[in-house]
Amino acid sequence: QVQLVESGGGLVQAGGSLRLSCAASGRTVSSVAMGWFRQAPGKEREFVAAITWTGGGTYYADSVKGRFTISRDNAKNTVYLQMNSLKPDDTAVYYCAADMNFSAVVRGMSEYWGQGTQVTVSS
Repeated sequence: QVQLVESGGGLVQAGGSLRLSCAASGRTVSSVAMGWFRQAPGKEREFVAAITWTGGGTYYADSVKGRFTISRDNAKNTVYLQMNSLKPDDTAVYYCAADMNFSAVVRGMSEYWGQGTQVTVSS
């Protein structure tokens, strides 16, 4: 069992930055792939970024490539999402996800999900 708790969301102006954190607890945390998804009002949940359990591999949605960076600190059981050059279209609830399988994380089929943190970007 893995528990995920997101933090770091908030209100920011367009062009600004935020860093989201996802604290993980439970067994085998350091061996799970992790990722971020987001869901805007009236839209389906969409993939944002994922990282392998070693941190050596990352994958991004085209919409955030070059602006967002995913990273992890296995000593702290935490994954981060650094978001720069934020746009109003980035407004959404951001969810952390974890699974033993990296592909499952990317495809939105993770076994474990957090409760989400709201990110609002004003124009």
